[in-house]
Amino acid sequence: MGLRDRFNSFSGGTRFVVSRVFVHLVGQDVAPLLGVLNQAVREVMEADGDMQVLGEQLAQVCDRLLEYETFWRSAANEGDVTWDEGEAGDYVSDLFTDSAGRYGSSIDGASGEPTNGASSNGVNGDEDWTIPITQNLVVILTVAFEGEVPELETSLADVEALNAGLKALINLHHRGTLRAVQIHFSPAQIGDDLPSDQLIEHFPELIPL
Repeated sequence: MGLRDRFNSFSGGTRFVVSRVFVHLVGQDVAPLLGVLNQAVREVMEADGDMQVLGEQLAQVCDRLLEYETFWRSAANEGDVTWDEGEAGDYVSDLFTDSAGRYGSSIDGASGEPTNGASSNGVNGDEDWTIPITQNLVVILTVAFEGEVPELETSLADVEALNAGLKALINLHHRGTLRAVQIHFSPAQIGDDLPSDQLIEHFPELIPL
């Protein structure tokens, strides 16, 4: 714990953590996950900043990612700690802009201010599943929360650590400490492709698991 952390812990300040997690999956069998992601995004967009709904959708996406563990190929994470709510909100906003600009990730609406959560948008989950599906899928989950979660404040570029990190995201919802939730994924539409060269170019932080 740094000097500022120690000072604020004594003074009773609120500790804010912003964390972004990338999960890269490979295989045509991950196609059903696109339906889950699109449904989650629709729910988030309609939630109008309701953190209970945003947390529920985050937990559902994490649950499904855990079920698809055998398809994980690489991962990455980043984040920061601050004792200033405004700084946390600015960082969340910056990450939203960056995530939305990733290859094949589309945005069609956002729910309120950054600290109220936001999401990317994709296609209708009822699309014809016979359309060719990309071999690569990258899911980007960004959260802001109060307190300290060691499982999210370490490298998640390891299967065991990523497993623990996703479970920690679920627990944040149950603990009621979430302050922001973002869900992005690339490619954003069924039938779009995320070829390996574009994966490397637009997601250079990914580390093989």
